[in-house]
Formats: sequence, structure tokens, C-alpha cells
Amino acid sequence: MGEIHARNTDHTTDIQDKVNNFMIKLVDFKGEYQQLSKEINEVIRMVLESGRFILGEELTRFENEFADYLGVKYCVGVGNGLDALHLILRALNIGAGDEVIVPANTYIATLLAISYAGAKPVLIEPQENTYNINPELIEDAITKRSKAIMPVHLYGLSSDMDPINEIAERHGLFVIEDAAQAHGAEYKGKKCGGLGTAAGFSFYPAKNLGAYGDGGAVVTNDKEIAQRVMLLRNYGSREKYYNEIKGFNSRLDEIQAAILRVKLKHLDEWNERRRKTAKVYLNNIKEDKIILPFEPEGYKHIYHQFVIRCHDRDNLQKSLEENGIATLIHYPIPAHKQNAYVDLGFNVSLPVTEKICNEILSLPIHAYLTGQEISKITKEVNKCL
Repeated sequence: MGEIHARNTDHTTDIQDKVNNFMIKLVDFKGEYQQLSKEINEVIRMVLESGRFILGEELTRFENEFADYLGVKYCVGVGNGLDALHLILRALNIGAGDEVIVPANTYIATLLAISYAGAKPVLIEPQENTYNINPELIEDAITKRSKAIMPVHLYGLSSDMDPINEIAERHGLFVIEDAAQAHGAEYKGKKCGGLGTAAGFSFYPAKNLGAYGDGGAVVTNDKEIAQRVMLLRNYGSREKYYNEIKGFNSRLDEIQAAILRVKLKHLDEWNERRRKTAKVYLNNIKEDKIILPFEPEGYKHIYHQFVIRCHDRDNLQKSLEENGIATLIHYPIPAHKQNAYVDLGFNVSLPVTEKICNEILSLPIHAYLTGQEISKITKEVNKCL
């Protein structure tokens, strides 16, 4: 058992190592907790004393508050971001024989949600400047089996939703936003999450709005979708032991909901701090050898990640980490090159996605970076070039 455990390295462990082992961290869980500790401790105590841990008042309050924040009618808390997308697909009766159009440049969870529903992911190359799905390529991928488009608001920047929605309307398709990295991001004055048929959010601890464990939510303006997801998340049951449909066990618990309620009040402030840090990077990192993030006019990037591109990425990463600066690659292996999708014939060439994967590097960005740390990161990046 010890040997198996030692080899069990994953995305979570990777981030935790970047938090614990570097002088300048990718994220600062401790700094955030120190700011909120009294309130966090109090709400946890209140939940523990209530004796209600699943589907209670804290969850209902968070669902209402998050829906209000996003400007949507309904929010349904679920177990994680992957489940959020999966349950949306199930609620829309998308399954075997159906196709869902999705960006090739995304974390594999986006594709896994489609696979869990029994449908087929159809991969589309991204725009090279935003890293998000290229709307100009979507229409050519639509077939009689197409049921939905699933744009991903990658790294905290919205996809270009107007043309996506126009295409979807012309062809009778649903639009499912993967908003797992877009808490508070905006597109033309509207927050991500309210830009399509429904959206899935993740509250993984490293997100801009993160829980102290796994968590997720489905948001929508469609009452029927919300009600169906509520059934699906709880064994297909409205009343205990009476099961209307075949459902799942995917519920955002009371402690996490209470913690998220505390954090939600600070989300805009934290996002603005990230944007200020990003502005320093954008104004001071040399652009001759680095491709910096792009924020189109009318968008609000909330910089879940600050992702640069460099032809000599690996040496840059090594140099930064030797100087105590944590970095990470989001994501080093594209989905179509993963063993998990060999059976679907995805081991093909998608040159834009592959080029991005070979060049990207995420620099530290969070609400608790100091001016001195930001200056050091900028200096070391420039020095390495």
C-alpha cells in the first residue's frame, strides 16, 4: 500500500507542492485563511452545531447568493465542476449517439463530462490569442448528431459568446458554458454563467472562488433544467426513498456552502487584486520573447491563471523555480494526446492546440502577492530571456 500511495501523484498534489515548496507560491491558501479565519471558523462551528450537513439552509442560501451574484435565476450546488457539466448534459437528455462540440485546448474534465453522459466530444481548435474555442471553426463541425456547444472560459477569460450563441440558435443547439475558471469574469457587461443555456462551475480550492475541498454548481435561467439537476444530484429523489429517475450522489455539502458564502463577499475584491497584478506583469514583462495574455475589448479577464508563452518554456520554468518562484503548465498534454481518448481516435494533429501546450507557462497570481514578490517575478522572467 505504501508504494501505491507514493506513486499517487495527481493535479491536486502538484498544486499543493507548488504552494508548500516555493518562496513565491502559485496560490496562497494560508494568506486567504488568515484574513477570513474568524468568520470561517464561526460558520463551520455553526454548521457542526446545527447537526445538518447535507442539503440544508447554508446550501440554499449560497445557491441564492451565487445566482444573484451572476445575475441568473437558478443555482444548484453539486459535488464538483465535472459533475456540474455532466449533470447539465444529463438534464438536457444528451447521451449515446449525440455529439458535443468542445475546444481542444482545455482540461480533460470538460471532455470527461461528455463521455460520462455517453456522448462524443468533437474537438475544435482555439483562437491563438485568447486560447478559447474559435467560433469560425464551429459550424463546419456540426452534424445531424450535434446537440450542444460547450465553450470553456479558459484561465478566467470568456469565450466569444455572441457568435457561438448565433450558431447554436441557427442549428438548434444548446450552449453549455464550462465556467470552472471564470468566477466573476464578464463578456460585454454580463457575467460568465449567464451567457448560454446553462453553466457549470467548480469550487476546487485553487479557483478564484474556492472551497476547502471539492465542490461545484450548475447555474441557469431555465427552471426545468434546474429542477432536473436537483433530482439528478440526489439519487433522482425529491422525497427520501422515493426515486423518480436514475440519479447520482453529487451534493455540495453544508460546510463547503457556508465557507463559500463567506468567500463570495470577497470575490470581486480578490479579482481586482489579480487584475492589478496582471497589469504590472503586462506593463513590465518584455514582449519581444514572451507572448502575454490578451484581453479583448468588452471582456473582463479575472486571471484565474496568468499564462504566458515562450519558445524556451522549459528553461524559463527551470530558472524561475531555481529562484524560488513556483510555476505550472496548464496543461502540458492536450486531451487528444491522452491515453484516455485513444479509443476515440483523438490521437490526431491539432497544431494550434499542440503549439500552445508546448509554450505555455503559468506565473503566480493570487490576491495575496506582495508588490515585492510581483517585482521579483517580473525581474526574474526578464532576466531569463
